[in-house]
Amino acid sequence: MPAGPIAEKWTKYKAEQDLVNPANKRKLDIIVVGTGLGGAAAAASLGELGFKVKNFCYSDSPRRAHSIAAQGGINAAKNYQNDGDSIYRLFYDTVKGGDYRAREGNVYRLAEVSNDIIDQCVTQGVPFARDYGGYLDNRSFGGALVSRTFYARGQTGQQLLLGAYGALNRQIAAGNVTMHVRTEMMDLVVVDGKARGIITRDLITGELNSHFGHAVVLATGGYGNVFFLSTNAMGSNGSASYKAYKKGAMFANPSFVQIHPTCIPVHGDAQSKLTLMSESLRNDGRIWVPKEKEDADKIRKGELSPLDLPEEKRDYYLERRYPAFGNLVPRDVASRAAKERCDAGYGVGSGQAVYLDFADAIGRLGKAAIEARYGNLFQMYEKIVDTNPYELPMMIYPAIHYTMGGTWVDYELQTTIPGLFSIGEANFSDHGANRLGASALMQGLADGYFVLPYTIQRYLADQIGVARMNTDEVPEFNTVKKDTKTLIDKLFAVKGKRSVDSIHKELGHIMWNHVGMGRTAEGLKEGIEMIKKLRKEFWEDVRIPGKENSINPELEKACRLADFLELGELMAQDALHRNESCGGHFREEYKTPEGEALRDDKNFMYVAAWEFQGTENPAKLHKESLSYEAIEVKTRNYK
Repeated sequence: MPAGPIAEKWTKYKAEQDLVNPANKRKLDIIVVGTGLGGAAAAASLGELGFKVKNFCYSDSPRRAHSIAAQGGINAAKNYQNDGDSIYRLFYDTVKGGDYRAREGNVYRLAEVSNDIIDQCVTQGVPFARDYGGYLDNRSFGGALVSRTFYARGQTGQQLLLGAYGALNRQIAAGNVTMHVRTEMMDLVVVDGKARGIITRDLITGELNSHFGHAVVLATGGYGNVFFLSTNAMGSNGSASYKAYKKGAMFANPSFVQIHPTCIPVHGDAQSKLTLMSESLRNDGRIWVPKEKEDADKIRKGELSPLDLPEEKRDYYLERRYPAFGNLVPRDVASRAAKERCDAGYGVGSGQAVYLDFADAIGRLGKAAIEARYGNLFQMYEKIVDTNPYELPMMIYPAIHYTMGGTWVDYELQTTIPGLFSIGEANFSDHGANRLGASALMQGLADGYFVLPYTIQRYLADQIGVARMNTDEVPEFNTVKKDTKTLIDKLFAVKGKRSVDSIHKELGHIMWNHVGMGRTAEGLKEGIEMIKKLRKEFWEDVRIPGKENSINPELEKACRLADFLELGELMAQDALHRNESCGGHFREEYKTPEGEALRDDKNFMYVAAWEFQGTENPAKLHKESLSYEAIEVKTRNYK
């Protein structure tokens, strides 16, 4: 990281970095895995610069990337409301929201380039909401006292992705980007210590192929689906990052997983995923449970409607506990508070739900105003739950949503494998132990549009003399390709009785109960042993129907689950070693008398970066010390 004041580091870096001249850019191939906001923005930007880019997507179109699900908004420090926002305040809120477990320099850079993202997207035609005077509108999100979240109704992620998709298509048409759809990365190829390519599987034909690149960029999102039920798309997985980890890329803070407080509650054993109600709803919705257990019990039995409870019998517990931030406390705080109320017997629905009520906002602003802000979200809720949220309060409960951990990267977003870069949710660098709402879109686009296109050139400046490789003639490519074929054959050879989903669901229960919202040393140790036992059963009793050389979703899921069964253990190991509570990592043994997270800055003010030591051996811990020069470290207080 460059020396000097934090506000000058990124400017200093760009002024002094090595560059690749335009003629030489054409000689360099870059592989970008993933086509969400990070991947699409990176591929489009690198193609625009003149590099030859190979972009990979397991869906049938880049438009199906899971980035579309982040609908609430995107943060930036424009301060259009003139309510006191600034780059420093966005930086401060992000570090504080992450419970002081993020790298200071990376976070400041993120806040610094946030304003450029808005300008870029407006130029692309993203239809951000505007106020009556025509200026871009903003709304509030959790963990901030200012309105800095730009939005496009309840479709922000989708509209931003369409903007990036347009930029990407421009480069595909220009011949600078080659798009590979329905193609999944199976493994990373390292040649002479540098990332030189990937092995992929064609999801239509089953064919395995080798692809060379002077550098490889992972933009493959997070690993929340290790819990089976999450707000992630069912295809979202952590395999690309985990394969890189097994090749030598360290994995940082794997236990830092975010629980989102506004998810539609689980409704049955046959459910395959969960649906998120955007955090933007917390701007106007008020969260409450009955004050009396007797009333909660009657509501659960259907003897009482929430509309029957007068105001004095309702506990708006976030407003009561955190008067300064109220319903807009950070996600980890709101999630734990909901769990505490439900565990204490005040939950509604099945007992694992609280109310998100818009009656007050509708009375204050009118139904038309609420419909204009959140109409598609209300429609989605009604289709799923079959109740009208304009008339009855929504029911919500916390669920697995985002992973703050990921591949370890330096200031340049490069992993511990030279030539391998990781951006967006795939890396660990910006959110510490808890991500603030509306910052996922910010990080993905910041990395893809404005950070990686600079930093990757410093590495590539030394690679101009490396000729493009014929992968058939490079032993490392042939070895990894053979290993991938062996893995697939091994899965088919098991011929057991259990479906992939049945094993994955069991893993999900273990993870939620032992590595979920509330963790204990005893529970984590028990969870590790249960995961080991389940992994053994997977390799002895899984059943993969169908054929290898055809469309086979069960094979796809089995390959990903094999990685989840190892990654889940690594997450538990990381959670067990961190004897403190911070952000989304909550150890029941370490909490304040009020039940809040109790950090241990003396012993755990570091990034935990884990090095692979073999499947059956504990990973090796490396520590990156965290120091804060531009910010005062103190106990988070949202009261």
